[in-house]
Amino acid sequence: MADKEHDEAGARSFLSCAIEVARLMDLGNAADVPEVRRARHLAHAVRKPLLERAHLPEEFFAPLMAAAVYDPDPSFCLWFVEPAVYAYGRRRVMAALLDYLRTGTVAEKAGAERAWYCAHVPLRADRSPAYAPNGNRDSSMDDSHDVKDAWRETLSRSAG
Repeated sequence: MADKEHDEAGARSFLSCAIEVARLMDLGNAADVPEVRRARHLAHAVRKPLLERAHLPEEFFAPLMAAAVYDPDPSFCLWFVEPAVYAYGRRRVMAALLDYLRTGTVAEKAGAERAWYCAHVPLRADRSPAYAPNGNRDSSMDDSHDVKDAWRETLSRSAG
């Protein structure tokens, strides 16, 4: 596939993911925004409302991970990863990214690597109501040493 066709397919995939997250947030699909800017517009629209929620339903997890993986810009995939880390825990987010690295397409693997960096976002009690009112959270949600080891092992196997 030519680079331009590959980029267009990736942009369509990211747009589909962003539309799904916006739909789950009841924000519409921004049909009035030109398609070339629609995915980024939707990503911006969902960012703050996602972080403001103390809880995200289970149905949000897979679309958030897909949007993070398909977001072509490593600076912005954080907009999907960060709320997922707060709501579902760093461990679960990293495990999902590890699954993309192990079984995904070439584009998904590259996206998982971009999102992996964002999954290390520092967690702060004042950043999200996903923390308990006393500023604590269950440490098992973020214990990810074994997942990090598996990530490194998978990367070394694929490089060798």
